[in-house]
Amino acid sequence: MTSETKDFQNIPGILIVDDVPANLKLLSEMLRMRGYEPRPIPSGKLALQAAQADPPDLILLDIRMPEMNGFEVCERLKADAALKEIPVIFITAITDTADKVKSFSLGAVDYVTKPFQVEEVCARVDAHLEFRRRKRELQRSYDKLRELETLRDSLVHMIVHDMRSPLMAVLGNLELAQTEPLTQDATESIAAASASARTILEMISSLLDVSKMEAGLLTPELSAVDMNALASEAIRMIEPLRGQRGLTLASTMEMDPFACDENLIRRVLQNLIGNAIKFTDRKKGIITLGIAVTAADKVRVSVADNGPGIPLEYRDKVFDKFCQVETRKQSRAYSTGLGLTFCKLAIEAHHGQIGLESEVGKGSTFWFELPRK
Repeated sequence: MTSETKDFQNIPGILIVDDVPANLKLLSEMLRMRGYEPRPIPSGKLALQAAQADPPDLILLDIRMPEMNGFEVCERLKADAALKEIPVIFITAITDTADKVKSFSLGAVDYVTKPFQVEEVCARVDAHLEFRRRKRELQRSYDKLRELETLRDSLVHMIVHDMRSPLMAVLGNLELAQTEPLTQDATESIAAASASARTILEMISSLLDVSKMEAGLLTPELSAVDMNALASEAIRMIEPLRGQRGLTLASTMEMDPFACDENLIRRVLQNLIGNAIKFTDRKKGIITLGIAVTAADKVRVSVADNGPGIPLEYRDKVFDKFCQVETRKQSRAYSTGLGLTFCKLAIEAHHGQIGLESEVGKGSTFWFELPRK
């Protein structure tokens, strides 16, 4: 046994459960010579009590015992949240395959057949203790990583939240400047700066809202909404970014208002339209916003464009907040910021669905469906 294994919880304690005193003695001496701390127990009932009082690092468990056999002991161990992770190795004279299968189905990690060989028992004990040690190290590393990620997310959230106030001040001053007589160039420059500031503000809002929705802290505030009117409003709000692209509302079919969060759905529409604008040609781009009611009585909204399209391998990833990292490493982009991630979470918060249809070289259609009732 290596010194690394000996350091595992100081001296690893091993519970030996067998109703034959000679077996207990032999195994205890064998394990003590290997540097372990053997704890011989003559019955299954006492083994459960000993494990609960002082959980061991590993259990060597005989199957054939009176009153309570090894199978029942193992089953009870695995049903106890405080003991279920302790590795159990069965020691048995049974050679029947069905019993071996049952051993593993109950949660045992291994078995040794009687009459047992000293080196075989020690080798299996060493291996499973080492595996458990590494598993615990991995869990500690994972817990530490999660802690650091939580700290990082909290810090980013705090910084981004604090960015909103000065950015709102910038927007306010830009809008105030536009009320003064200016040259054409100055007017255009201020308008461009205002548009950029609004884009940054939208990105900040998306990041904050994505964090809230992932934590279950943002729920839709429902009200009766006219989807046609909301779509027309979204188009008007994003009009300054349109350039010479065609941007039309293809369907104005009559439909009754239905319940949704007007603010969230407006932002979903703006994100989808804004994404289409970014990935279509400024002069030749064509974007069509469609609204329909499906046979399943759902409102279906689609934003179609004639942009470059999205390859098949990225179609399931564009709504993932980590997609931007992956695609930027490859000098590609198929979405802007966290906009599509926000869309997905906002639609799912309404118990709706969102998806994408695309063909490389011909364009993409982002769509979402919301229940009318």
